[in-house]
Amino acid sequence: MRKDIHIPDVEDMFLAVVQEQHIEYKTMDWNAYVINNSDVDLEMVLIVSKGYSSEKITPPMRHQLPLLPARSYAKVEYLQEKVLALNNEFKVTFFKDNQMFDKTYLFEKNAINTKALQNIPLMNLKGILRK
Repeated sequence: MRKDIHIPDVEDMFLAVVQEQHIEYKTMDWNAYVINNSDVDLEMVLIVSKGYSSEKITPPMRHQLPLLPARSYAKVEYLQEKVLALNNEFKVTFFKDNQMFDKTYLFEKNAINTKALQNIPLMNLKGILRK
């Protein structure tokens, strides 16, 4: 039964959007990262992202990381400037100690901008963080 399924709260897993220079094109790009700030490796990290508003919706993007080691981060995707005007949602599911965890991270429309930058744990960069 659905009520018998227990999915614990997610702690020490963050999603960040960081503005960084593209080495080849010399442009400032926004990239989404998943951060494992725990002392345990995460297995089978699945991420489904989409952008949406009341008038528009982007196709979902699916990403998989077989392993995200403890105290590490991984790049998920590049965000085009056009999608920053939309709500950007990232659904993250992963296994930790053979237990499934699930959390949705939301960046509201226009929340990804240079005025909202803050320090990002582990990365030593500035970006927009969702816990």
